[in-house]
Amino acid sequence: MSIRIDKLGYSPKFKYSFLLLIIVVYFDVCKLKRKYKMKFFQQLQIKRRSVRKYTQELLSSDETKLILEAALLSPTSKNKHSWSFIAVEDKDTLKALSVCKPHSAAFVADAAMAVVIAGNPLISNACVEDASIAAINMQMQAEELGIGSCWVQVRSRNYSETITSGEYINDLLNIPMPLEVVCVISFGKKEKERTPADIQNLRWEKVHIDKYEFEPENGDNTEL
Repeated sequence: MSIRIDKLGYSPKFKYSFLLLIIVVYFDVCKLKRKYKMKFFQQLQIKRRSVRKYTQELLSSDETKLILEAALLSPTSKNKHSWSFIAVEDKDTLKALSVCKPHSAAFVADAAMAVVIAGNPLISNACVEDASIAAINMQMQAEELGIGSCWVQVRSRNYSETITSGEYINDLLNIPMPLEVVCVISFGKKEKERTPADIQNLRWEKVHIDKYEFEPENGDNTEL
């Protein structure tokens, strides 16, 4: 039921005070929401860690869609959308992807899904950067859903002495030229949670203000 304040018989002063209170509360709530959003994103960053061990549980169609939407929503240089994504859920194909390089990709075989991210250098000379932004977008979305993920570097890596990791994946997934695979991101339900990042131990020495300051070595303050 809707009740109009001007029909309750209160004095104009009371009405003014009441409306003012509503406005103050509204802006306080807005401030709290903004503060919560800021804190929420930082907590997401703190919690997100590379996860290489997964349960056998599959991702739901809604979870998969949200992760892929995060990729498609990612910004690109000059809005050229130089990336392409190949979502892989087939277990045999995941196993084949897991040997795209001699080390550091074996866990892909146990993932519920892997997304291969390729860039087109003919569309944009920033295709590697575009692909990288899309990758972390997907990883952050996955973390929000409680899903683990891990980056597998493909660009500048080798499958064998004569075949690059990118060439191996292009052949495996029928990826045409001139697309170049930048990375593979694995996704799956976490076998266990990892220890969050330590915000009290950030490498602030890597931050420079106004100009680069050389870091002293062994107590030597002499500028190079």
